[in-house]
Amino acid sequence: DRDTDKKRIEELLEENMVLEIAQKQSMNESAHLGWELEQLSKSTDLADSKKSFVFELNECASSRILKLEKDNQSLQNTIQELRDASLTSRESSLKFVELEKENQQLSKKIEKLQNQIEKEKQSNQDLETLSEELIKDKEQLQVVMETLKADKDRQIKDLKQENDHL
Repeated sequence: DRDTDKKRIEELLEENMVLEIAQKQSMNESAHLGWELEQLSKSTDLADSKKSFVFELNECASSRILKLEKDNQSLQNTIQELRDASLTSRESSLKFVELEKENQQLSKKIEKLQNQIEKEKQSNQDLETLSEELIKDKEQLQVVMETLKADKDRQIKDLKQENDHL
């Protein structure tokens, strides 16, 4: 039984290490996403509409990133608690069953966080694409307006000349 318990403890410690690595990757992705958003807001020097759009996007993403980072921190604390519990609970196989359930729950939470981060990345990319399309549309409308204004000015000039001639 002790050998079995020792093997189970080693397996749980390995699972905990894998979960911790996954959690760190999730935090790194969150931080990188925040950095990308910050870089986007710094590097863009476009119209006021895009700046406010990027600002709103940054606020939304920042709040989500903060929430994900809090969840990640909570998971780190839980992993540490599980490690401590696994080291002190070698005598009881019932504890191992509970730890295994908690590890499964943590795995599910980490998977959900990773999925949320992926969705955030996709959402940010979609919003960035939409922003670029809106800017292109605005530029095209400005060109059309300038063309119409030039035509209007030319027609006014022609009509004045015709009026003067008459």
